[in-house]
Amino acid sequence: MKILISADMEGATGVTWGADVEPGTEQWQRCRAMFTSDVNGAIAGFLAGGASEVVVNEAHSTMRNLLLEQLDERATMLTGRHKDLSMVEGVQHGDTDGAAFLGYHSGAGDSGVLAHTYLPNSITGVWLDGEPASEGRLNARVTAEHGCPVVLVTGDDRACADAASYAPDARTVTVKECVSRYAAVCRPPSRTFTDIAAGAEQAVALAGNTGPGRRDPLTVEVETDASHLAGAATLVPGVGRVGTRRVRYTSPSAYEMIRTFKAVTTLISNAAETSYG
Repeated sequence: MKILISADMEGATGVTWGADVEPGTEQWQRCRAMFTSDVNGAIAGFLAGGASEVVVNEAHSTMRNLLLEQLDERATMLTGRHKDLSMVEGVQHGDTDGAAFLGYHSGAGDSGVLAHTYLPNSITGVWLDGEPASEGRLNARVTAEHGCPVVLVTGDDRACADAASYAPDARTVTVKECVSRYAAVCRPPSRTFTDIAAGAEQAVALAGNTGPGRRDPLTVEVETDASHLAGAATLVPGVGRVGTRRVRYTSPSAYEMIRTFKAVTTLISNAAETSYG
């Protein structure tokens, strides 16, 4: 039984501030160890629960944050950019029995520690078929299309509440309680390691690849905080403007949906100016 861990950083133990997750900062260096501890907790739990293979896909920013030298030696890690399916790279091969969303967070426009969807700013909201969409919701549609259920989600309490809307059967582990966008009541890594391991061990029972799922058309809307960013997004074929700051596109499958979303966010990010958005 193979488990894929998609490891993001904003929802990791101890993380509450932008500098905690920005590569190259002193606080990022400090938080990398706690991030790695969360992932090791999940690896230990999945293997204890009967998984035969655990692959960790780095899913944050540069995708070079986890400390390989401290990673549980029984797992393997896919690190670095660029990947066809970004945060859930590997699930398209059809041999993954369960996905774990580690260190996840709530979406743009929602409450939660460092809440956002792909970009830390510039995007104020994302909707998938009319429903507010976090990264978890978007990625869960991709894994489902490849027969892989989401079996575990960890993050702050808001991220775990969000998970109930897109993976209601998944085990959730809260590592911190949101106080504000930049503050949380945090548990130390010695506790969260144990909690995540216990959740992962139980989550193995939910795993099992069901084979390729339906490929239904999916409609995504993205709202930006400045009109020129929406204009930049329309450079992607099939993406059209539906408002001053909002664009929409429809993809024939979840695979194409997430790839188009990545293209849209890349153009938005590159069009953003430091002072005026």
